[in-house]
Amino acid sequence: MKNAPATDPDQLHDQFNEVWGNPRGWRALTIVNHTSIGLRFLVTGAFFFLVGGLLAMLIRTQLALPGYELMEPDVYNQVFTMHGTVMMFLFAVPMMEGLAVYLIPKMIGARDLVFPRLSALGYYCYLFGGLILLSSIFLDLAPKAGWFMYTPLSSSAHTPGVNSDFWLLGITFVEISAVSAGVELVVSILRTRTNGMALHKMPLYVWYILVMALMIVVGFPPLILGSILLELERAAGMPFFDVARGGDPILWQHLFWLFGHPEVYIIFLPGAGIVSTLLPVFCQRPLVGYRWVVMGVVTTGFLSFGLWVHHMFTVGIPQLALGFFSAASMLVAIPTGVQIFAWIATLWLGRPVYKVPMLWLVGFLIVFVCGGLTGVMLALVPFDWQVHDTHFVVAHMHYVLVGGMFFPLMAGLYYWLPHFSGRMPSARLGRWGFWLVFIGFNVTFLVMHWTGLIGMPRRVYTYDTGLGWDMPNLVSSVGSFIMAIGVATILLDIILHFRFGQPAPKNPWNADTLEWGTSLPPSAYNFVSLPDITDRHPLWKDPELPDSIARGDHALTVIDHGRRETWGSDPLSGKVREIIHLPGNSWLPFIASVFLAVLCLSLLTKTYMLSLVACAAAIVTLLRWSWENGAHPAAAPDARTQPGEPPLHSRTFDGPGLWGMGVTLLSDGALYLSLIFGWFYLWTVSPDWQVPDTTLNGWLMGASAVLLSVGALWMGRIVHRMRQGDLRNLLVNLALLAVLAFVQTGALIWVLVNAGLQITETAHDAVVFVMLFYSIMHCALAAVLTALQALRVGYGYVGEKAPYEPVVVLQLWYYNLAVLWISFLSLVLFPGTWGGA
Repeated sequence: MKNAPATDPDQLHDQFNEVWGNPRGWRALTIVNHTSIGLRFLVTGAFFFLVGGLLAMLIRTQLALPGYELMEPDVYNQVFTMHGTVMMFLFAVPMMEGLAVYLIPKMIGARDLVFPRLSALGYYCYLFGGLILLSSIFLDLAPKAGWFMYTPLSSSAHTPGVNSDFWLLGITFVEISAVSAGVELVVSILRTRTNGMALHKMPLYVWYILVMALMIVVGFPPLILGSILLELERAAGMPFFDVARGGDPILWQHLFWLFGHPEVYIIFLPGAGIVSTLLPVFCQRPLVGYRWVVMGVVTTGFLSFGLWVHHMFTVGIPQLALGFFSAASMLVAIPTGVQIFAWIATLWLGRPVYKVPMLWLVGFLIVFVCGGLTGVMLALVPFDWQVHDTHFVVAHMHYVLVGGMFFPLMAGLYYWLPHFSGRMPSARLGRWGFWLVFIGFNVTFLVMHWTGLIGMPRRVYTYDTGLGWDMPNLVSSVGSFIMAIGVATILLDIILHFRFGQPAPKNPWNADTLEWGTSLPPSAYNFVSLPDITDRHPLWKDPELPDSIARGDHALTVIDHGRRETWGSDPLSGKVREIIHLPGNSWLPFIASVFLAVLCLSLLTKTYMLSLVACAAAIVTLLRWSWENGAHPAAAPDARTQPGEPPLHSRTFDGPGLWGMGVTLLSDGALYLSLIFGWFYLWTVSPDWQVPDTTLNGWLMGASAVLLSVGALWMGRIVHRMRQGDLRNLLVNLALLAVLAFVQTGALIWVLVNAGLQITETAHDAVVFVMLFYSIMHCALAAVLTALQALRVGYGYVGEKAPYEPVVVLQLWYYNLAVLWISFLSLVLFPGTWGGA
């Protein structure tokens, strides 16, 4: 599947730069290329890390001496809450996602991620959401209920004002970024690997990111739902967490930790992926037990979703549940142990070279193993009861998160610095930075285990002398300043590196993975020709591969059509199936994110008319975005392909949009199932659950579900006929189907409006309202998208030569069908729920 370029390599690269090049100045806001977006994530994440570090230094200064009051209690609570929030939500996850956004296409032999505009939207949502949240500090309105925002402390009765709202709205905004990156990474890994890169030939880092991204897709929606429900309670008085009106504050803990414990592994797995990538390079041998490590990663991802009650052992959970979750918490150590033994065996059998990245890897092994051991201790219920909410838990969390994420991140940063800049890092400053951080970290947090064991609780802003906490706290504070000096040394090293670093040779570490087959720093298109891969270690098998790629000796080198292209491959075998054409630079992601930011700010200031306008503007922008897809001239300016090449994805039934919709609906389904979990949890557990005499029109809701069933079958029939090549009356069928969808949505609206729900009186009615509103919004979306499909048929963007878009919309119809019938069964037929339905 090779085609020789018609020009010499220099001319070929010039032609690619004309199509793929990034604009400068204010037009740089239109860039959608993954290399630029990934670097923006990394730089922004580093900024938030420094902010979070400064907040940590304020905390340690406050606690250095007994009775010392650098900050008032209210300010301390804000600083404490923002430190955890910034580090967990604005640094750890976005930083790892940003590195993955930068590396994954290069590692799998692709020219970009499969949804470049989605990457850009995700970055701007992250940036704006983070800045909105950070601005609360300077306004003295920062959240102060802890980074986990437990109710009822975070509810309006105990935290009036907008402090908690900043957290709820800002974090929800940031979560849009996380989930969009998760969808992007999953589909890109499964569908855009270069020819021949089967699943068993993927680099281990790609496996780790695939599992991480799937965990984000499934794990983040419970927190998004919880944040929405708590904001509705604070802003509209819906009592989801108010015991007196049928709610339960423990529901918040369940929703938060359904997200929170998987997030620990969402943060850890990319770090472990860096370790599994770097160890073979600095030992100059393949990692021991590739298949065992992959099995360990996948198993860790599954098990992590069964551990959330690990954080709730002291809230009154039944004894049987305590035993189950305690065993599950210890069980997850097994797949993690498999990875650790594989790393140790690789060190044992290789000849490790202790350059700066390798120092960070060794530091990771020491710190993370210590954190894992204390984690097994906390899995024991009696021990957890004793140290819960003490500094022992703080120390454990930092050993796991800093050891499992920050140390590998630093190793990866030094390892890939030549890739970012084309220059080699400084060995001397790098070693100084490592030892200062390593020593300072252990001095800070090792001592905290002791202060926790002797009873020092979390979140206290000061303490009396004579409790045995004086000296340990002083030592911890001194250690934190040593660590801060180490971070400053690393920062200085990186800044000087870009100015004075020695030019990096090709593949400076003698690495085996494909990202080192690009130029240093890489071009916007990564590879001017896309190679076939037959080995798990392509650069060790063929050291000349980077040169042959740069010469254009491989595939997909024609660029005169003006399209940005990469391979679309089979998810399992990696064999090429189609050419995926990618959108170019666009203002749409930036504009959409601005409207979403205005929506967030207007909700904060309770200017609800402005929020409606911003919401409508964002929807219109996103619909315009969807219009420029598929066979639209802006998406595919020229449909020609070279002889012997597969078709463009928009001319098949299996484009990336099909996979993107599927993964998005998987995330959407996780949110809906979290809502169903909340419904049944409150019905069975809430101490004051009330079933009012609500007059829900069950017959009309059932009729709406039947209409939706007819519509889904109709849409399925349309797609089936298209697959058979029968496009007769396609426009008429889609238009009539859109009318049916609007009628069905109208029936649901009628059910909601005439249900007589007292949404501020009982949690029962509040949950019913949210469930019905959820279905209405999704059914309305299906109606609008179906109408747009009919319009696209009229414009010639959907038809015999471009058939796959209706297949994408069909998935939404099936999803809505499942959701509405589950809601009908839960709300209408569930025993004892409705008095007169």
